[in-house]
Amino acid sequence: MDETRAVVVANEPEAAAALEAGAPAAGSRRALAPVALVVAGALSVQFGAAIAVLLMPRAGALGVVTLRLVLAALVLLVVCRPRLRGHSRADWRTVVAFGAVMAAMNVLFYQAADRIPLGAAVTFEVLGPLVLSVIVSRRLVNLVWAGLALGGVLLLSGGGFDRLDPVGAAFALSAGAMWAAYIVFSARTGRRFPQADGLALAMGVGAVLSLPLGLAESGSKLIVPSTLGLGLAVALMSSVLPYTLELLALRRLPAPTFAVLMSLEPAIAATAGFFVLHQALSAVDALAIALVIAASMGAVRTQVAGKAPGDLKK
Repeated sequence: MDETRAVVVANEPEAAAALEAGAPAAGSRRALAPVALVVAGALSVQFGAAIAVLLMPRAGALGVVTLRLVLAALVLLVVCRPRLRGHSRADWRTVVAFGAVMAAMNVLFYQAADRIPLGAAVTFEVLGPLVLSVIVSRRLVNLVWAGLALGGVLLLSGGGFDRLDPVGAAFALSAGAMWAAYIVFSARTGRRFPQADGLALAMGVGAVLSLPLGLAESGSKLIVPSTLGLGLAVALMSSVLPYTLELLALRRLPAPTFAVLMSLEPAIAATAGFFVLHQALSAVDALAIALVIAASMGAVRTQVAGKAPGDLKK
């Protein structure tokens, strides 16, 4: 697969040396390439999530999670053929934690998407990375960004959670906490494992953890051919492609820049919800999402401004 080959190339010293020897125009393209990877991954994951919502009446929310993770794990394990030997205990602890976080994030998010509009679910979810940025920065100005985000959430929920299913909103907020953990463990896994080996192994862990839940909820419904076909589309769009692209991007982008780009996810999710699920946005909803995106970007930019130039790639 193209995305897997891209991960392999990114880890080859010879390829990196060849790129360094290129023309200035090639250097500009290299600078933009990881940004394009993150944006492409975001488009893929959110439109994949919209297809997953369409699949929920057939397989249930937990069944969709199981199809997504199991099928994605099979694809990645076959393509990547990760080595099982030669890894330290710390490596295995990292990949198991990454897989557990991945499974929890998916379970919580799809429970939310089954109850509230996709754009709203991702807006609540993105608060996880936002809080992570605020905590890391520890600057007073971040109170402004936190207040801006809170204003967006209050607008989106109509001043409370009366307009949205409160359980769905709670699931989305919990998924946000897992998203923050996902960013941390994704970066650690990318540093410890070559190519996409760590991703494939973590996806396998997530699949094993989610399988009992999906079987309990949906049972034989998961093996209906049409359901399997849609499940494979969700797995490729929402897991295999975006997770691989993000792992590659995190090796080449400063973490704050990655977080800024991920802040665009609510807008992309709302777009996917509109085109695929016919979930219209009101002007107030659009303003609320814009406030949360602005707060996320502001918090990350504050974090970057507070670091010395040599610290930005840590």
